[in-house]
Amino acid sequence: MASEKPLAAVTCTAPVNIAVIKQTVTATPRLECNGVISAHCNLRFPGSTDSPASASRVAGTTGGKRDEELVLPINSSLSVTLHQDQLKTTTTAVISKDFTEDRIWLNGREEDVGQPRLQACLREIRCLARKRRNSRDGDPLPSSLSCKVHVASVNNFPTAAGLASSAAGYACLAYTLARVYGVESDLSEVARRGSGSACRSLYGGFVEWQMGEQADGKDSIARQVAPESHWPELRVLILVVSAEKKLTGSTVGMRASVETSPLLRFRAESVVPARMAEMARCIRERDFPSFAQLTMKDSNQFHATCLDTFPPISYLNAISWRIIHLVHRFNAHHGDTKVAYTFDAGPNAVIFTLDDTVAEFVAAVWHGFPPGSNGDTFLKGLQVRPAPLSAELQAALAMEPTPGGVKYIIVTQVGPGPQILDDPCAHLLGPDGLPKPAA
Repeated sequence: MASEKPLAAVTCTAPVNIAVIKQTVTATPRLECNGVISAHCNLRFPGSTDSPASASRVAGTTGGKRDEELVLPINSSLSVTLHQDQLKTTTTAVISKDFTEDRIWLNGREEDVGQPRLQACLREIRCLARKRRNSRDGDPLPSSLSCKVHVASVNNFPTAAGLASSAAGYACLAYTLARVYGVESDLSEVARRGSGSACRSLYGGFVEWQMGEQADGKDSIARQVAPESHWPELRVLILVVSAEKKLTGSTVGMRASVETSPLLRFRAESVVPARMAEMARCIRERDFPSFAQLTMKDSNQFHATCLDTFPPISYLNAISWRIIHLVHRFNAHHGDTKVAYTFDAGPNAVIFTLDDTVAEFVAAVWHGFPPGSNGDTFLKGLQVRPAPLSAELQAALAMEPTPGGVKYIIVTQVGPGPQILDDPCAHLLGPDGLPKPAA
């Protein structure tokens, strides 16, 4: 038990991001809620920060890295930050002279703080804090730098959603620790050392992770392409297909692809640069048909590199392919690209569309994958008005219903970057530096 008031306690939130131009990552371990470090599992970090989920896989590279220790990608990427009302990580960090060691809790369970990615984040933040103090003549080092930190982190979305929660988790961790230690510099390198795509969750709206060219990675940073207010009509639907553990984790899979896939190297060098420029244009001009087509093409190419890997990797399942066919038939019926899909290293689909199309597309999904007993909870997130499915569209879909194929849908939109929670009641850790009892 702590005998005195903590020196500092900060709680923040951070978002999830979805990549529309995917980066290629060879080794970015993630700490799951069960404490196992795996190739592409969901990660949450301590500290009272909520990180937004970024949709970086939507139109670019997945995350292959040219330097595994510095987590430097072999190509740039671009993502969409999702709104924290639906998807976020919350992290609390507390510093006290009474703490004898650094400790971390993920979703209420204590984890190994010695995990290399965690240690890299802690080391980088403390190094930045020392540099900041050293730059002030005669300013002694704060006592907080000699103190240990306790961190707690939780997600407000289920692990089964199959989202890259490690991006939100490490972004939230970096953002929260920076506030605790008084660091004001760019946090791209800190977040990236935990999980490459985490640097994109440090910003809201549309975010680019520049691969950079320097060997030390100092120019491999994230920057905002456009704020969350830029495209208010854009909607994101997450179709949760499966909660089963993948046969091949994304980190292991990416490493294998980098080592064995000629297509992956060709993609990084000859395809992605032009796609990055085109995607930036689509976003700037709010050109949804072009945005949607490029997003789908990039997702398809990413999964083609997985099949080009030896041995081949397949992340999509039969329901994933049915969703792909549904999207293309929906668009063909309208004679326009109204909806786009993207898939990360798993079977769950992320759908992009505009607000005026959401209700009809949800009706199409409901027709193709009618829910079972969970009909009243099939839709989560933003409200969707009921809409009938026309006989013409139903005929165009030409699908035999697959009951329960889609477990549920999360409806969200583009959102802001990390936020600080000023209410002390939001802290996940109590005055003693231990997780608060569950309410």
